[in-house]
Amino acid sequence: MWNFIQNQILGMAWLKSCVSALLLKLGMSEDSIWTHTITFFVYDVIKITILLCVLIFIISYIQSFFPPERSKKIMGRFNGFGARTIGALLGTITPFCSCSSIPIFIGFTTAGLPLGVTFSFLISSPMVDLGSLVLLMSIFGWKIAVLYVIFGLVIAVIGGTVIEHLHMENQIADFIQKARNMEMPELPEMKTTIKDRLKISWNSMCSTFRKVFLYILIGVAIGAIIHNWIPENWIINSLGNKNPFGVIIATIFGVPMYADIFGCIPIAESLLEKGALLGVVLSFMMGVTTLSIPSIVMLSKAVKPKLLTLFMIICVLGIVIVGYAFNILQGIIL
Repeated sequence: MWNFIQNQILGMAWLKSCVSALLLKLGMSEDSIWTHTITFFVYDVIKITILLCVLIFIISYIQSFFPPERSKKIMGRFNGFGARTIGALLGTITPFCSCSSIPIFIGFTTAGLPLGVTFSFLISSPMVDLGSLVLLMSIFGWKIAVLYVIFGLVIAVIGGTVIEHLHMENQIADFIQKARNMEMPELPEMKTTIKDRLKISWNSMCSTFRKVFLYILIGVAIGAIIHNWIPENWIINSLGNKNPFGVIIATIFGVPMYADIFGCIPIAESLLEKGALLGVVLSFMMGVTTLSIPSIVMLSKAVKPKLLTLFMIICVLGIVIVGYAFNILQGIIL
């Protein structure tokens, strides 16, 4: 039953068979590299688009129960490690890229939540979410998906803990510090009907789809090229067992890129099938989803250079450590 769910429902193996059969009926050769390339591209674009729309709709509906004011109240009931854990967990229900998470981070920080809690949220939100869990299950299986989410949450909680214990409140932007010192009136929560929640979910799904569809196309195209055109020996020599620095290389290449997990997964899938180590592939995904040049530029307006640098160091170190951990565990979980 589980294999059926993973292969036919999440992995949509039936869709790949349909695309392949259609291309053969159109006269393309079964052994042609172009047939395999087009099959990979069409299949992955349709599969990821369907999963994206369904997941974003569901996650947005769940998220409608946790507006910023309610989230602030929930996190305000906890202290220390518990608060940072809640912050990281709340990040998992935000289907956002790294750039979209920063305005919420600013709102939480302005509201007076501890800096460690808001940074745990900021790290967790783009790195791990419910969507990434389901998408990873569709490609890599449930063991890798669950471990990926757990490791991501650990990075988020540890990162928030380090930042909070260093007492870097003076490193947030002046406009946020001024807002924190102002007493804001508590607004009553608006009653939201099921119809409102469905409308919010639909709008969120459409908005997210418009934002990420181009990255899906680019990611799938790159994945198709890697899968069908790049020699397997090249991948193994560069990112396999023969290169102990593969995790570091993948992280360095992933960090400057701007995409989300929906665009990363086809590339990761192709790299893994070609012989790249699991930790290398997941480090690349974490680097792309957590840090990017646009998100760093946006965050630099909210925090000062010292805190920004510390945030980047924590994320990069955490990603590298997790990458090597997955490399060690690969023989057990694959």
